[in-house]
Parts: sequence; structure tokens; C-alpha cells
Amino acid sequence: MKANYLHYFLNFKRPSGTSRGVLTTKETWFLVLENEGKKGIGECGLLRSLSIDDRPDYEEKLKWVCENIALGPEMLWNQLLEFPSIQFGVEMAFKSLEAKNKFILFPSEFTEGKSAIPINGLVWMGDKAFMKEQISEKIKAGFRCIKLKIGAIDFQTELDLLKYIRTEFSSKEIELRVDANGAFSFLEAMEKLKKLSEYEIHSIEQPIKQGQWEQMADLCSKTPIPIALDEELIGVSTVTKKQELLQIIKPQFAIFKPSLIGGFMGTQEWVDLVEQNSIGWWVTSALESNVGLNAISQWIFSKKSLLPQGLGTGGLYTNNIESPLVVKNGELRYDPERSWNFKL
Repeated sequence: MKANYLHYFLNFKRPSGTSRGVLTTKETWFLVLENEGKKGIGECGLLRSLSIDDRPDYEEKLKWVCENIALGPEMLWNQLLEFPSIQFGVEMAFKSLEAKNKFILFPSEFTEGKSAIPINGLVWMGDKAFMKEQISEKIKAGFRCIKLKIGAIDFQTELDLLKYIRTEFSSKEIELRVDANGAFSFLEAMEKLKKLSEYEIHSIEQPIKQGQWEQMADLCSKTPIPIALDEELIGVSTVTKKQELLQIIKPQFAIFKPSLIGGFMGTQEWVDLVEQNSIGWWVTSALESNVGLNAISQWIFSKKSLLPQGLGTGGLYTNNIESPLVVKNGELRYDPERSWNFKL
């Protein structure tokens, strides 16, 4: 068996803002396996400034994986605990190599084009006019769940945008999620949560920065809006530590980004634990190309989750990998009539 990797930069169609800054490009790495004439493809979706494996020796570790690919997926996964995005790329590549079609990792009614996955429409940060334009586009496109990135512009302006939606659509018509990416301080968070609750918000992701377990636990116990952990889960790699985090914080929801928490195996560990604790959950992409998005989508469909997932990122780039993934009427679909174009 041979293995190599390709370094690739995805270019955003237009700058996309979060509370951590504005994104214009997204760096990623493709792991390609070859064995007896077959190929397998995985994506190591490093997310700069957020992934715990954003470190100087990242490419060196990828080289090590290629040199030691004969160890197999399980042994490699166990030796890559500090590199969750590479864990995911390795899992994906081996699954791809074993499949009849290298891009159909989990055959289902989804990959046959018979069923779809409900997803949220993502509204990026920007000035009021830009965010309002995005909201209108998502509603016209048939989305029934909209997620707004908040925390980077004036808070009252953000409340005005939520009011604008609620003036037109009730919570039964449009589900609203907000994502603060840790932008609030603990001292201001509760007051902001109260103001947000006036607009019947489904949930808020990561209102304060990760690592403040006691403060987050306090918010979760008193919040008028269900709180979803996101960045909080990054870097928590052992089952014992995962159990401890959930028992202390007791969140209402958890959001899983496989590229940031160890791929399918790492995500499944979290899923088992949150379900044992009656905590709701859904999966979100971490700005991967269509290669990674495809793997996540097929995996989550196999879990029969009924909540809208955060998988609407495939159309963000000018140079994404052409794929059968399409978004229509607020759902992600796999169109078997469309082909992959993996020429890098």
C-alpha cells in the first residue's frame, strides 16, 4: 500500500466573518491511499486558529502517517490523538479504499438520492445590510432553520435582525439558532441570553469561550435559551475527560465537528455519552471541501438524526471539488446523476 498527501487551498466566494475574524481562504489536506489498483481519498480538514492540531509539525505528522500507513486505521488513529483532523482523514481514506465506489462510504437511501438531510442555512457576520440580504436568500431558498453568527457587530443590531425575522415568521415557521463562537464575557452573557430569548431562539452555541467549565455550568443551569457546546469539546480526547465535562457543565445540546474531535470514532464516543445523559446533538461541518462534507453527511444520515444538521457549507468556495452534493429547499441531497471531479 502507498500513501501520499496533497495540500490545497479553498477560496471563499466572498469573505466570511466570524467573531474570530474574516475568512478568505481555507487550508486543507487530502490523504490518498493506493492499493492493488484502487484508490482511497480522505480529507484532513485543519482549521487554523481553532483546531488543536494547528501546530508547526502538522505536515511532518502527515509524512509520518504516509510512511507508516501499513499500521492500519485503528493503530494509526490511536497514535494520532493530538491530531484529530488527521485521525479523520485516515479513517475516511481507509473507508474510501474499502468501498466499491471511493466516494460512497456509507451506502444508504441518501447516496441513492431517495432521501435528504435537513440542514440549517448559515448567515455569516457582516454589516446589517449584508446579514439581512443573507437571511432573505436563505428563506427564499426554502430553509426552515437559520443559524446566525453573532458577536462581532453591535449586539443591538443583531437583535434587530432577529426581530426582523420574527416579525415575518413565527418559531413554528422558522427555527432560529445563533452561534456566538465564545464572543460574550461571562459577566455579560446572562443579560444577553435574556434579550435573545425574546425572539424564541432554538439554541445558542458557545456563548462564552471554552475552558470555563464552572461558568458555563452556571449559565447552562440558569439560561432562558438552550446552550449548545461546540468549541468546548475540542481537545477533550479521553472518554473520562468527556464524561467529566458533561457531568460538570450539563449542557442542553452538543455540536460535533468530526474534523476537530477525532473523526467518526471520536464523534461516536461523544454521541454515546451525550445520549446517556439525555443531551441533544447534531453535527456541523468545519468548512471542509466536498470530500469531507460528503463523508460527514453520509455518516450522519446513518445515525437517523431528525434535527437539522450544519452541513450547508459546500457552496462557499469558488474552487471546491465538484460532487453530487446539492442543497435544495433547505435540505442536503446526493444526486447520483452528478459526478465527482477530483483533479488536483
